[in-house]
Amino acid sequence: MLDNIKILHGNGVHHVSVRTHVNVDPAKLKSLRQRWSVKPSEMSKKTLNPIRAIVDGMKLTPNPEKPMIALSIGDPTVFGNLPTDDTVLQAMKEAIDSHKYNGYAPSVGYQKSREVVADFYSCPEAPLDGKDVILTSGCSQAIELAISVLCNPGDNILVPRPGFSLYKTLAVSMGIQVKHYNLLPEKSWEIDLQHLESLIDDKTACLIVNNPSNPCGSVFSREHLHKILSVASRNCIPILADEIYGDMVFPGCDFQPLAPLSSDVPILSCGGLAKRWLVPGWRMGWILIHDRNDIFGTAIREGLVKLSQRILGPCTVVQGALESILNDTPPEFYQGTISFLKSNSEICYSELSTVPGLNPVMPSGAMYIMVGIEMEHFPDFQNDVEFTERLVTEQSVFCLPATAFEYPNFFRIVVTVPEEMMIEACIRIREFCARHYRPRSQDSHELDQ
Repeated sequence: MLDNIKILHGNGVHHVSVRTHVNVDPAKLKSLRQRWSVKPSEMSKKTLNPIRAIVDGMKLTPNPEKPMIALSIGDPTVFGNLPTDDTVLQAMKEAIDSHKYNGYAPSVGYQKSREVVADFYSCPEAPLDGKDVILTSGCSQAIELAISVLCNPGDNILVPRPGFSLYKTLAVSMGIQVKHYNLLPEKSWEIDLQHLESLIDDKTACLIVNNPSNPCGSVFSREHLHKILSVASRNCIPILADEIYGDMVFPGCDFQPLAPLSSDVPILSCGGLAKRWLVPGWRMGWILIHDRNDIFGTAIREGLVKLSQRILGPCTVVQGALESILNDTPPEFYQGTISFLKSNSEICYSELSTVPGLNPVMPSGAMYIMVGIEMEHFPDFQNDVEFTERLVTEQSVFCLPATAFEYPNFFRIVVTVPEEMMIEACIRIREFCARHYRPRSQDSHELDQ
């Protein structure tokens, strides 16, 4: 409101109008103030981890009379039976004691560390040098950067089914559509190439190939990889090769990196220390840029550099230890890990392949085995989630339902547990299935005859 106020000024009196808040209704004044309104971003609301969503919704109450056996966690360090090599630990100690790696590094990693990774993976068919390597905070960030640099909102990416759930988690949060191509269990989880190619359209920005596979434990042959590259080449689609389990393959089976086989398809190969060196908590990953035909050009490289600057790169101490970790870890360490994983996989496959109603698929590498459930023989359960939920309740064995990998009526077993625990888990799974298995009516009729 306006009030007239007299002000003495020299010899005269001046009347001025000033705005005051005398007699203003407090309720009206309050309505003029800004109210608090803090809401989560659209990106955060679109971010969903399918594994967490499914597991958090399960009623997981173990049988108190049986100790819990968790075959669900893809962390090889959980049970303490698979320690990393002493060489790896010594490399870290020396990096710390050197006091050289306490500050910030370039966001893409120290040049020396990038060169070490390049030298480790370079080959005549797919040469690499330091500028072709981006160091990241684990392989998960490598995958995130690769998707981010190749895709815009509204684009789509091609992802394996069953497949690692992080691909979808990252893509959907960025407004990128996910199209699932099928893997074929009857062909040791090879890609259904015809189905894959049918999904490609003018919005397809990237094909993700995970080899060796999580959750399948499959390893693609050289011939199959050539066929995958042919699809990508015909349709001019770059590939994100998730090779975090590279070289973790069983004797008699060879891991073939994708890039050396490519004559024209540009590839971002993602890897890291987590699985092969058994240190997932150290968060050291990398992107290898394979672009011999200069299709990515400078733009994709510059995009990766810019994206890496969002978190200023991975742990500097681990970068300082990389040279020794990669070059000095003895072959016996890798061989010991692989021998153990193969032995446990064979135990699990042998035990469960004779259980009526279950169909395990023998893996060739990585740390997992997928087991099919003939749900028609288990009428007590509607799906794999209920099956695995009750397995916890009755037998205290937790396997991850493959619905978490977009593949219902299977479950995934992690084979990194101690051998005696694997044997006990298989015994309990057999007991559980024997209790709930029901032959179909025609099966009963055939038995009667």
